[in-house]
Amino acid sequence: MPSKFEIVSILIKAWSAGRIEEALTHLDDDLVWHYAAGFAPPTRNKAQAEKLMRRMAAEHRDVNWKIFDYAERGDRLFVEGADCYVSAGGQAVTAPYAGVFEFRGALICGWRDYLDVSIVTAQEGGAAPSAWVAALADRPDAA
Repeated sequence: MPSKFEIVSILIKAWSAGRIEEALTHLDDDLVWHYAAGFAPPTRNKAQAEKLMRRMAAEHRDVNWKIFDYAERGDRLFVEGADCYVSAGGQAVTAPYAGVFEFRGALICGWRDYLDVSIVTAQEGGAAPSAWVAALADRPDAA
């Protein structure tokens, strides 16, 4: 079985390439996904996750989902990274985040992304990323 990091990396590559059906094969049917933990209620189950993934795929272009570092412990994978993309309005967005993936076997059953939504909102509105946000995102991927 691939490592948890390898599974998430495969999911990222599939989703970023628009292969949502392939990305969904790595999610448990009973997934609980906090795509903006603390800001929005979670998506519950694979069917809702598919709707969210398709909506986000339609709203984001030129996606570069980076993971800078990670740690695995038990059934969890902890990651630090940045989501970089072009919004539907044509604005470049750089959003640093931390995430936690919980696994049931080889499937992701829990997913929590922690990010500052105000950074995303400001950039989607036309603001440039701050120098410190740009520096956070300008690091090599762990892969």
